[in-house]
Amino acid sequence: MPEIVYVRGDATAPTAKGPRVIAHVCNDIGGWGKGFVLALSRRWPQPEAAYRAWHRERATNDFGLGALQLVQVEPYVWVANMIGQRGTRTGSKGVPVRYEAVDTALDALAGRAAALGASVHMPRIGCGLAGGRWSRVEPLVTGRLVRRGIPVTVYDHD
Repeated sequence: MPEIVYVRGDATAPTAKGPRVIAHVCNDIGGWGKGFVLALSRRWPQPEAAYRAWHRERATNDFGLGALQLVQVEPYVWVANMIGQRGTRTGSKGVPVRYEAVDTALDALAGRAAALGASVHMPRIGCGLAGGRWSRVEPLVTGRLVRRGIPVTVYDHD
């Protein structure tokens, strides 16, 4: 069975050939301005603009925990905005990451990536500002993507 490939580098610059999806976790309150999203925004304006519009128009769309938004940024590159964290701060209900929401979004991503024939590239999603543990997220990535034959590369930034 294939496995997740771990590399040192920049997840916003995947080195694979063919269609590629860069996946990351967003919050459910419309905030975009810290963490991995800053690297995305330095490279492309579209993911942030699409996320903000998606949040602004949430009364008429599927914006919420577990939702997925795929934004094309280059002819063969998409960014997957996955709503996988409640708010942005650790509080009485724990860290912001919601593993169930990440799992749901990854399941949706698997279908979209398969349809595109795309590999998936990501940092250790949900484990930075969202406060998650990779030991909980990695099995979700393996179960939803790798076991379905979708190549996954996880980038640890230098």
